[in-house]
Amino acid sequence: MSHLAPTSQHTIGPFFPRTFFTEGDNDLTRLHAGAQPTARGETVLLRGRVTKEGGFPCLNMILEAWQADASGRFNHPADPAQPLADPAFLGWGRAWTDAEGGYEFRTLLPGGYDDPAGRRAPHINLTVMGAGLMRRALTTVFFPDFAGENAADPVLNLVPEPRRGKIVAVPEGEAEGLRVFRFDIHLRGNAEEETPFFED
Repeated sequence: MSHLAPTSQHTIGPFFPRTFFTEGDNDLTRLHAGAQPTARGETVLLRGRVTKEGGFPCLNMILEAWQADASGRFNHPADPAQPLADPAFLGWGRAWTDAEGGYEFRTLLPGGYDDPAGRRAPHINLTVMGAGLMRRALTTVFFPDFAGENAADPVLNLVPEPRRGKIVAVPEGEAEGLRVFRFDIHLRGNAEEETPFFED
């Protein structure tokens, strides 16, 4: 039996043209662009920039967000509380970065929930995909509103204390009558700069 040489690694692809995305893809508060947004919970804007080492912006990166509704429930069969989930909340969306590396999601401030690993603080899961990445990068966004719950979250506690603040969003005033939270993602850099990522 002959042995085959391992194939080389390649960056994530193929890449989608901007025409693949439509207005409203980054809005988790409604089931589709023509639907009414959910009336439950607090709608917020999550904004930030994706950069690489040296602070250079990452253009045309794809970000996917998924989260629980305002009561900490998922409209998914794997959630035992699915019948109580917000039927008007999609809980998933996709954004892409502009020339400055900027992105934005319109979503709900999520609720916490019980998990086999322990009580989860309110959070949003983010995936980043794009040129220069060998595989998708996964991180989690926590919110400063829930300091007590954050302190007990089993996932946040996996991150060494000096770096935990890197995955807590920063309040940044208001826009469109909504609270804005900033969450910058640094794909490469030293320990003080780089965003903590998790294995999938």
